[in-house]
Amino acid sequence: MPPVTPVILLPPSEGKAIGGGAPVADLAGGGFGAALGDARIEVRDAVRRVLRKEAAACTLLGVRGAHLERALDEWRCLDDAPTLPAVERYSGVVWGAIGIDDVPAPARRRLMARVLVPSGLWGLVAADDRIPAYRLKMGARVPPLGLLAAWWRPLVTQALVARAGRGMVIDLLPQEHAAAIDVSALRPGAHVRVDIVDDGPAGRRSVGHAGKSLKGALARAIVLDDARSAADVAALRVEGLGPGRVEHDGAAVVFTRSG
Repeated sequence: MPPVTPVILLPPSEGKAIGGGAPVADLAGGGFGAALGDARIEVRDAVRRVLRKEAAACTLLGVRGAHLERALDEWRCLDDAPTLPAVERYSGVVWGAIGIDDVPAPARRRLMARVLVPSGLWGLVAADDRIPAYRLKMGARVPPLGLLAAWWRPLVTQALVARAGRGMVIDLLPQEHAAAIDVSALRPGAHVRVDIVDDGPAGRRSVGHAGKSLKGALARAIVLDDARSAADVAALRVEGLGPGRVEHDGAAVVFTRSG
């Protein structure tokens, strides 16, 4: 019997590549469109109602000036906007460190098949799902839906459980996006939380934004080495990280930033 395929959870990025091509955006498309399409439309319509007022738009999207105008234009054109695979659309630090353009073909296929991304607009997207440029945080509050992470949680969890099957879920999400998933619904022992920390006089703390490039490099190593378990992930060697430690009976892997 072949080994069970894991799922790798990565965050989206606020930075998005521009442009794209056919097919145009389809909220009911991609690997989760059938399950999440109606909910995506509900989020889209709720956001558009908020964006009618500039002050509310600034608060919701978290930008002003030229960045706000660009974001509003993306929302106005969303329904027929050009698309790119999510792995190419997301252009932030994590995704830049993955370096998709020079990932060898076998690892690229693994990345495309395994990486899933919780999203404020899409709920959950696969790395190869084609999406337009958009701006919406999972931590945003959208009337009348409320906090998007909480609103999406039942649907995203159900979709993730169905996709993961008997495989492990290797979770590299920040708290904002992790809040959209009820890990207790996963198969017992299937969830592995991966953290990068600093150990100092004040104790252990997450490296946060400063660790984004390391998280991307670690995600790259996971797909390059075909890591499938907590032990596999802990055994990876990534520049800038000390040796990984399996903790909490295999439910977590912790790396300490080095140097």
